[in-house]
Amino acid sequence: MHQAEIIGQIFKQQFNVDPEVICYAPGRVNLLGDHTDYNDGFVLPAAIDVGTTIAASRRDDGQVVAFAEGYSAEVDCFSLENITFSHTEMWRNYVRGTLKCLRETNSDFGGVNLAITGNVPQGAGLSSSASFEMAILKTIVDLYQLDLEGVAAALLGQRAENEFVGCNCGIMDQLVTSLGLEGHAMLLDCRSLTYQDAPIPKGMVILVVNSNVQRGLVDSEYNARRQQCEAVARILDAPALRDVTLGQLNDAAENLSEEQYRRARHVITENTRTIEAMTAMQANDIKTLGSLMGQSHDSLRDDYEVTTKELDGLVSIIKGVIGDAGGVRMTGGGFGGCVVALIPADFEPAVIAAVGAQYSLQFGLEAAVYRCKASTGAFRPNHRNLA
Repeated sequence: MHQAEIIGQIFKQQFNVDPEVICYAPGRVNLLGDHTDYNDGFVLPAAIDVGTTIAASRRDDGQVVAFAEGYSAEVDCFSLENITFSHTEMWRNYVRGTLKCLRETNSDFGGVNLAITGNVPQGAGLSSSASFEMAILKTIVDLYQLDLEGVAAALLGQRAENEFVGCNCGIMDQLVTSLGLEGHAMLLDCRSLTYQDAPIPKGMVILVVNSNVQRGLVDSEYNARRQQCEAVARILDAPALRDVTLGQLNDAAENLSEEQYRRARHVITENTRTIEAMTAMQANDIKTLGSLMGQSHDSLRDDYEVTTKELDGLVSIIKGVIGDAGGVRMTGGGFGGCVVALIPADFEPAVIAAVGAQYSLQFGLEAAVYRCKASTGAFRPNHRNLA
């Protein structure tokens, strides 16, 4: 049974009526370009075929009643006229914050019954939060026939996460879950919000391997890394690290701490790698793409210091199988979560076997392996609703 059928049944059990709409927004995996988005840089993510599904119907009393299956299985009730932060369950704040931000820009909607489910592994770095936000927005847009295009939706989701939830995320997650394209990654310029679709190389598959080291962006050192980058940009009198060359950074090294220098070096070199990866994908140059992914992981480990021994171990295990036939790196904010591997389809059984045989022996944890397809975002034109 598909998620749409499941959540449709749950909605009817909860609210005693059939849903008027069922909407979906995907998660995402980032192939290259981590911790560049909030530095106005470049990223290369893909929307993937796990996500958040919401069934909904309208209410005429201005109330929101939300049931989240698979989160806490509790009901959250609040008025659209008085949306406040919840200190009980964090999932509630993604509903509340997203609707609050939408209402501040477009109040042409009323109350709503929501039944929410998702199959994005939470805390794994696959953007369960952005998927949740885009699914909420798509649901309200379809339910009340609002006019909201994909970039504007992404900006609303980011604002909800920054200002209401309290995580200073960049725009990447929301924009690719909003506007991704099936079979493609997206080279996104996080300053101009312009993007190019990048075809996934022929014969290659995306494997996401969850280390099952749990992470939480709001409580981790993510915000500290952002502050470090902004401090270096101020010292170099640049709008953002996007505007700084490696030569300029080296010239200013004596004015920076050793840690500040390494943080900035990662961002600057990661931007270059991401643009080069787009070129490699267009040319179907797997060897170059794999090398760039490896360099990215090394930089995230050594300069940005956001990997863990488990993530490093997974990269080593997978690299030992695929050699230069593909690429593998940590993905997401770091401090746990997942690695992403872009590999030839016929390597998949060997990679899964190697991870299964070696990871638990080395680290005492079981890794979960997902084969992902690049999917279409919730607000991409011609995106099909589920009901």
